[in-house]
Amino acid sequence: MAKITQTAGRNALGEFAPEFAHYNDDVLFGENWNNEDIDVKTRSIITVVALMASGITDSSLKFHLENAKAHGVTQKEIAAIITHVAFYAGWPKGWAVFNLAKDVWSVNEGDLPYEDEAMRAHAKEMVFPIGAPNDGFAQYFSGRSFLAPVSTSQVDIFNVTFEPGCRNNWHIHHAKKGGGQILVCVAGRGYYQEEGKEAIEMKPGDCINIPAEVKHWHGAAPDSWFSHLAIEVSGEETSNEWCQPVSDEEYQKLK
Repeated sequence: MAKITQTAGRNALGEFAPEFAHYNDDVLFGENWNNEDIDVKTRSIITVVALMASGITDSSLKFHLENAKAHGVTQKEIAAIITHVAFYAGWPKGWAVFNLAKDVWSVNEGDLPYEDEAMRAHAKEMVFPIGAPNDGFAQYFSGRSFLAPVSTSQVDIFNVTFEPGCRNNWHIHHAKKGGGQILVCVAGRGYYQEEGKEAIEMKPGDCINIPAEVKHWHGAAPDSWFSHLAIEVSGEETSNEWCQPVSDEEYQKLK
């Protein structure tokens, strides 16, 4: 493993606070970061988590995000890490860190593996991957959808992406106790609607709480790709009931 060296302390504070610069460059990085009891990738992840939990989202966090990427942390991994920590450290902190992580893990639209230009642009808007075609649930969707697992332990979280005009059927999350679902829009524009109520427009940052036993549907606007995190709420005796498709007549009433 290449030895980690740091000169930021001396560069910024060498004359003003030479002792602090020494501790930063020689001890924190020179000794601690070169301790091989923990591999550097793990140490990078721990540091990002600690800074995020402390609410530090300045240049020091961006440096450590860049360091994490340089030591092998992938976009999929950092998205899962930030999402997981957000449940414990606070959702607003998650959003703040994602804004930095998107820049660090940014890609050119031309590098994305999608032929559709609008799909590439949509993928570039978010840190979560679009994922694979949602073939297992295709029968319950009008149009193409895609699925990317973000977390499959503790709490199931999936990034669901809809092409323009795509929506899922009316459905119900059943549960004897607890249950239901939470939707968090991460890119594009879409809709959520409960039976008997007006549709709600969803834009990035919007959160929808869906109790168990409520009939509803969600999907993209006619003119926009749309992605949301689907967070499964734990409960007893949970199941999903898929109902009829959202008719073209119902859908075309939306703006």
